[in-house]
Amino acid sequence: MMLEEDVAVPVSSANEAPKDTTKMDTDDAPSDPVSGTDVNVHEPDTTEAAPAAENGTQNPEEKSVPMETDAKVEPSKRKVKRTSVPVHALVYGALAAADLQKAVEKEYEMALQDRVMEETKEKKNAVEAYVYDMRNKLYDRYNDFVTPEEKEGLIGKLQEVEDWLYEDGEDETKGVYISKLEDLKKIGDPIEARYKESTERGSSVDQLVYCINSFREAALSSDQKFGHIDISEKQKVINECSEVENWLRERKQQQDALPKHTDPVLLVSDLKKKAEALGSANRS
Repeated sequence: MMLEEDVAVPVSSANEAPKDTTKMDTDDAPSDPVSGTDVNVHEPDTTEAAPAAENGTQNPEEKSVPMETDAKVEPSKRKVKRTSVPVHALVYGALAAADLQKAVEKEYEMALQDRVMEETKEKKNAVEAYVYDMRNKLYDRYNDFVTPEEKEGLIGKLQEVEDWLYEDGEDETKGVYISKLEDLKKIGDPIEARYKESTERGSSVDQLVYCINSFREAALSSDQKFGHIDISEKQKVINECSEVENWLRERKQQQDALPKHTDPVLLVSDLKKKAEALGSANRS
């Protein structure tokens, strides 16, 4: 017959796994496994767990439930104090103020030199381009607007400047190139002006003739839209048209009698002024 003993079973905490306390060694237990008494050492002993619960010991399988309280814990306020910390930049290897100013001035001087060199190059190229362009035009479109003597003299001058460009004038100043170009244009500009006047004169003459005929027809018209104009005003318009027409006829006859290589007497600028004056007088 087996005797029952009260054995205190230690209770582990919630984070500690329960230890196996059910297996006990007794002297009275039969050592023969065939005796017919089977003891399950892995089955928890309910008779021993109950007294532990009654003694107030927490069951390891029960989870602790936090208690709810009405009081709210306010977080503590952190005070921040700001302090201005002076910072001084110290750059190693930097130039001093005086040296930096000298470097800036040097850079400006170099930039100015580059600009002068670029402008000098442009003026030199302008002289070279004028030499080639004018020489080609003298044998082409300008041939009728220059005398043989003028043509020969200008071609010789152009050749002289061309030779100078590739010899003594290879590295000259900007002012020298400007002077050379001006000397050439003093001879070439009148020739170019004669050609330009000849090509533009025809359209300017047609424009002036159109203005004369338009204002004269309006003054002689019996249309009602011109009925508000006084007869004396209409006669004044007719007289002005006749005056401009006579001036144009005389100048055109003079111009047609002149050779192309002489300076014109019927200028495009004069034709435009006559047309503008006639239009302004008849609109007022």
